[in-house]
Amino acid sequence: MGKASRRKGADKKAARAARVPFVARPFADLTGETELVAMREILPAATVPVRFRGPDGERSATIATVLPMAWAALHRDDGELFVATQIGGGSGDLSRDLAAALLAAADAEPGASIASTPPVTADTPRLQDLLVDGPFELELHDGFDFWVAADELDDATSAALQQANEAVAPTVALPAADTAYWCRIGERTYVRWVLPHDEDAATSALARLHAAGDSALGDGRLLGAFRTSGLLVPVWEVDATAEPLSYDEPLAALRARFEEALSSVADRPLDDAERRARAGLVSRQITIR
Repeated sequence: MGKASRRKGADKKAARAARVPFVARPFADLTGETELVAMREILPAATVPVRFRGPDGERSATIATVLPMAWAALHRDDGELFVATQIGGGSGDLSRDLAAALLAAADAEPGASIASTPPVTADTPRLQDLLVDGPFELELHDGFDFWVAADELDDATSAALQQANEAVAPTVALPAADTAYWCRIGERTYVRWVLPHDEDAATSALARLHAAGDSALGDGRLLGAFRTSGLLVPVWEVDATAEPLSYDEPLAALRARFEEALSSVADRPLDDAERRARAGLVSRQITIR
């Protein structure tokens, strides 16, 4: 066999090794599944401290929404490790991609950045294999000051941070439900809620509420929902002049209605009106993978 043939064979073998199974719900079974989905899709600036099992034992790291220059991960000068959820491309398994970026950051020297997600294979660990189970305490930020330690700020860094901070959409967590967030985008305001349930069952429950005229969030109307990472995220447009937390009490009431509807769809099929409502919701859905 010639060198060219051997090289082609090696390339094909590498390509097969690089392929990993597509995972529609990549963060399933993690304590922070809905938080990770929110960080990936709807939150501008947020962090979560975690513990993970590395080659040299347990270490701490911070999962973030984005990092400077759209880096996949960062080993900061002070030794802190960061990994970003809002990264491009990937293998089809976000959990495996984030785990690879985290391990690459841990292996890098202090001050090094990981520009893009390292290649993964079916043997690459997933976050489910690495993260130490424990509280998943997400923190929202007004900006990206968490990118650098205070003693690392110089004039150029300060200017870049200020520019990035000015682009952050105001976001407020609503305590009445886990991973429900009010946000202002331009002149309009919305509430988006990452539901922790199977996306098909959640869609049916939302359709049951909508058909009954019970899908509103106070004075906010249901615009629709999008699917991402195997979960459903309904979106309501709300009054731009109202205080964000004024929607917390209506959300608590909506949550109770939704949970009742979710329980009922397991035992009672949708009727004709509810099926039409479901078809309308599905026709307006956007799927983000």
